[in-house]
Amino acid sequence: MNLVRLLCRHKTALVLGSVCTFAVVLVFLAKCTPETLKQGHVDPPGRAPRASAVHLPAEPPSKTLSAFLVVLVTTGPKYTERRSIIRSTWLARRDSDVLAMFVVGTLGLSTEDLQNLKTEQGRHKDLLLLPDLKDSYENLTTKVLHMYSWLDQNVAFKFVLKADDDTFARLDLLKEELRAKEPTRLYWGFFSGRGRVKAGGKWRESAWELCDYYLPYALGGGYVLSSDLVRYVRLNAAYLKTWQSEDVSLGAWLGPVDLRRTHDPRFDTEYKSRGCNNKYLVTHKQSLEDMLEKQQTLQREGRLCKEEVRLRLSYVYDWSVPPSQCCQRKEGVP
Repeated sequence: MNLVRLLCRHKTALVLGSVCTFAVVLVFLAKCTPETLKQGHVDPPGRAPRASAVHLPAEPPSKTLSAFLVVLVTTGPKYTERRSIIRSTWLARRDSDVLAMFVVGTLGLSTEDLQNLKTEQGRHKDLLLLPDLKDSYENLTTKVLHMYSWLDQNVAFKFVLKADDDTFARLDLLKEELRAKEPTRLYWGFFSGRGRVKAGGKWRESAWELCDYYLPYALGGGYVLSSDLVRYVRLNAAYLKTWQSEDVSLGAWLGPVDLRRTHDPRFDTEYKSRGCNNKYLVTHKQSLEDMLEKQQTLQREGRLCKEEVRLRLSYVYDWSVPPSQCCQRKEGVP
């Protein structure tokens, strides 16, 4: 009889223990909201996650700024005149849903330079100052990481145009076309896939080990990213290798990502301009005089070029062939 009572008591304990365990599991699952599960989910070893099951974490909740299109212009501390010309030309008339900022690293600057930037910021309120970054060409890729991290954490936006301070852009046309585009997985610009790795000079890449060509990338004079790709870069920043060229680096970072690489000859963003064409959306390597002339021609005649000029041929990227064969320059392309 004692043995029977003992067994019954033990059986009751087992049942109660199972109920308690089940209750704990239910509480855990209740606390794991879908968003938490998406962030913390780990697939079993050897099983690749389905594309439909891969999600980025939700946006940070406390974003103080919002815009449809953000324009980030990389510039140096002393390039006050360039910023002034851009403000008075292609950034002069922009809608309220466009947020434009000039990005400057301030680490190690002299007291005079810091004061000048403070005065400029007080007047225009359009500087993105990065206090942890020393502004130099060697740090340009790190600068891009810093500015995209800031952007994703502080602004609710759809697209970003990254430009240099010697770039002229048609914001009206860019925005019009972006309105018709899906605001996800977009990487839009003038792509190169046949660039050989530079062995010397300003663009020397001593740490490039991936292959003898750069991976396909949009040239850095101006390109557009959708906000989800900016978030991808921020979330993976600690794991991303930085190479000398910021545009080459971005192309490598986005190499394995399932996205839409959209090559557009209307982005004149190579290391020297192909000339002037009224179809151009973004034109790189512009002097201050070039910018003023383009703006005045637009205002007077509604077109970009006082006279169309072709300095070199362009190409349409052929995605059906290996990257080294992608980009055959020919007549008839803007």
